[in-house]
Amino acid sequence: MTKKMNYRNLLIYPCLCLLPLFFHPSLSCDSVHRVCRKLANRDPDLKYHFCIANLESDPRSRTVTLEELGAISVMVTISNATNLKSYIFKLLEDKRFDPYSKGCLRDCLELYSDAIDTLMEAHDDFKNKHYFDAKRGFSSTMDASVTCEAGFMEKEGEASPLTKDDERFFQLCAMDLAFATILDKK
Repeated sequence: MTKKMNYRNLLIYPCLCLLPLFFHPSLSCDSVHRVCRKLANRDPDLKYHFCIANLESDPRSRTVTLEELGAISVMVTISNATNLKSYIFKLLEDKRFDPYSKGCLRDCLELYSDAIDTLMEAHDDFKNKHYFDAKRGFSSTMDASVTCEAGFMEKEGEASPLTKDDERFFQLCAMDLAFATILDKK
């Protein structure tokens, strides 16, 4: 009789340990789509499919809360800005660019360096649920991409080698801002 009871306990214990996992307030893949729809509906600058592609690129996005999904979004933005900064360094070494273009690239490098610092602060604000301060940081970092592009446009006929990268960064910042706005109103 005791041996039978021990086997039963061995089967019940793992089930009880796994039970909380089924009640964790996480998002499903379908929920990521709903969150992206909600974000895109609130912000005309944010593209729905862009949101899905960027959030689903992180495997954790399927099993996290809304707050954690927002934090993932911010980390994607920081990573993007860091990669973009490295790319600008490489472009500055490229002999194809004239002095005017290199001046614009140096300005962009400074803008993205500042944006990374601001994003790190905004990420801390976001994690600490200081959404108003996080929104201010995300808004100001959006300007980096716009200002970077504007520098190239000042000279007629000058083409920015960063247009697609600047657009992507702008979208990522718009996503972060939309998350902070939704969570601020929660």
